[in-house]
Amino acid sequence: MSIKVNCLNPIAACGLDMLSDQYEITENTAEAQAILVRSAVMHDMELSDNLLAVARAGAGVNNIPLDKCAEKGIVVFNTPGANANGVKELVIASMLLAARDITGGIQWCKENKDDPDIAKSGEKAKKAYAGTEIKGKKLGIIGLGAIGVQVANAANRLGMDVYGCDPYLSVEHALNMSRDVTMVKTNEELYEMCDYITVHVPLLDSTKGMFNKAAFDKMKDGVVLLNFSRDTLVNEDDMKEALESGKVGKYIVDFPNPTTVNLPNTTVTPHLGASTQESEDNCAKMAVHEIRDFMENGNIKNSVNYPNCDAGVCSTEGRITVAHKNVPNMLSQFTTLFSKDGVNIENMVNKSRGDYAYSIFDVCSEVKESVIKDLAAIDGVIRVRVIK
Repeated sequence: MSIKVNCLNPIAACGLDMLSDQYEITENTAEAQAILVRSAVMHDMELSDNLLAVARAGAGVNNIPLDKCAEKGIVVFNTPGANANGVKELVIASMLLAARDITGGIQWCKENKDDPDIAKSGEKAKKAYAGTEIKGKKLGIIGLGAIGVQVANAANRLGMDVYGCDPYLSVEHALNMSRDVTMVKTNEELYEMCDYITVHVPLLDSTKGMFNKAAFDKMKDGVVLLNFSRDTLVNEDDMKEALESGKVGKYIVDFPNPTTVNLPNTTVTPHLGASTQESEDNCAKMAVHEIRDFMENGNIKNSVNYPNCDAGVCSTEGRITVAHKNVPNMLSQFTTLFSKDGVNIENMVNKSRGDYAYSIFDVCSEVKESVIKDLAAIDGVIRVRVIK
């Protein structure tokens, strides 16, 4: 029986080509065991009992009802880092555009294209578009995940003095970051010293509106702020005042809305950060790999609503996975049922995340259907799957 996959948005062919003959693309979301999505909004969707997993080909998951999925045992994945290089390159390009009025110069040439003496006129006009170099300037990076670390390393190689702040910096990202990047403990330290500030954090209750009047007041006069994360990280009324007063010299934002497109001294792009062919291909391939590993092995990697839990490829007689509430006495109830059935557990992995947990059991003999039903009947169990 094939595993049915629905694509709510067009997914790069190089990713879909990774699906084996075991999978079938379906247009019917109600029969799909897995959904691949990019920007389609799922909050009002009816989530079928058949649905086991959703993979977002990208990093942001605000278009997916994470809690609702978790309650039904639907694991939601994203693809962190797959689009990091595309975003990094646009951030670097935007800093250069902010430092030198390149777009203004291009526009001047277009407006004066019929001037036979444009070369001579240009020599006089160019001082209006003069700027500064970024070498030697101080760049502050808030959030040193996959994108932030790449921006830090690239800016460092361009001769900038780079400062970073991330209380949740992972070992992996720390090892990948240039030793020349200076870490600080608070955003306020960055505000006080940096000429450029770029933000790479998710939208959470704690980060919404984090750039407001109180933050701007602590920044250097004329600071350049780059926002390729989410527009709602910025209090736009406060940003307007900061731009009009010159406190913020320029604002570069990748999210057009009726406010941002009318802000002074602001460059707005139409969410181009990850819109490269390479980024879309990388996201599609990572999303499909996550779906396959989950469907075929029961493993979870890069989930945003369940814990990462990896038991590798099953080499025993069978594998059972259980999505359940993170409450006491769950594991003992599971093992008791296996024991009563005379089933030996060869390997067990259990991880938790907030209110939810996930367990993988590799067993040495076939598990009776009655035991599976008894597992599913335990209070707090959300979903039981027989992988093998």
